[in-house]
Amino acid sequence: MKTYKEKFIPIKFPQDEQKHDHIIEWWYFNGNLKTKNGENFFFMDCLFSAKTKKINIPFIKNFPIKNIFFSHYLLSGEKISHSKINPLCLIDKNNFKKPLLWANYDNGCLIEETSPFNFHITNDFIDLKLESKKIPLLIDGNGFIDLGVKTTYYYSLTRLETTGLIKINNKWTEVSGLSWMDHQWAQTPLTNDDEWTWFSLQLDNGIDILCFLYGNKIKTSHASIINKEGKISSTNNVSIIPIGTKYTSKTTNTKYELEYQIEIPEYKISIKTSPIKKNQEMIFGTINYWEGGINLNGKMEGKKITGKGFMELLPQVQKKKIIKAVIQELKKNSIMENVKEMADISTKTILALSEELKNKS
Repeated sequence: MKTYKEKFIPIKFPQDEQKHDHIIEWWYFNGNLKTKNGENFFFMDCLFSAKTKKINIPFIKNFPIKNIFFSHYLLSGEKISHSKINPLCLIDKNNFKKPLLWANYDNGCLIEETSPFNFHITNDFIDLKLESKKIPLLIDGNGFIDLGVKTTYYYSLTRLETTGLIKINNKWTEVSGLSWMDHQWAQTPLTNDDEWTWFSLQLDNGIDILCFLYGNKIKTSHASIINKEGKISSTNNVSIIPIGTKYTSKTTNTKYELEYQIEIPEYKISIKTSPIKKNQEMIFGTINYWEGGINLNGKMEGKKITGKGFMELLPQVQKKKIIKAVIQELKKNSIMENVKEMADISTKTILALSEELKNKS
């Protein structure tokens, strides 16, 4: 089996918050929010960067430029579910060139680091300010983890106090809550072993946990933990077992296990997760996954614990009904609407972008 591993170089801030010369990279935010009248919502916002000829994703590899950006974001509540995917983002020429992280893309989306580890993020559905209450959680202790078939750089900001606005029925509504940020980059294409069950867990006692089960033929389980005071620990002795609720997508026929029991015996942690909303399948061409908020309850060192978090499930690719799924998603996201958005941008901006792409090519 071919492996994709690289030599570790220690992470430095703020330099490593920026874009790297790697095959794949993403900046990912999620959060659980509440309105003033008690309504619950959750969001996800992610910007991806990929080298077109090396990533091995069918709809990307034929693009006539060396590196592309694509985005995906969602907002869900009891009565609403909005998501948008843009497989080719227009980007600002100043992206990743400021002292702190700054990316303007997709004609209106923004990731702006206003001060170290504090952010302002916007898209069609959200306008939020995020203030970090902890140091970065360097996954596996140094921000670099070996997954058997590949290595990846990985750190998280696990407790981002959040305030701002979300768009509900074309009206902006005030919200507050907790968010999470991941930044990950790797010299690896998409492989047949890319299959995972992933969790970001924010406990009400102030402890945050990143845990996952990764891989198909070679499996890796892992948990990185940061306590209320910012002490970090990690272990590969993690059990993640499906225990109940299931969901079968009517669009792709993919079956998702939605309820899990997570056991981290070294730290006497036992957590049961349950989905806030079942129908959270995200259609991304040949890569389709479940992404959404979760409720948590269990015990730690014999004491009851509760909290909220996020779960992402990427099972093995299901080829049945994929073409139909892709067509439906493209219709929902409206290619013509994206084209119109591009046309509305000034000629000067388009020319600047064209020149930048030509130089990169």
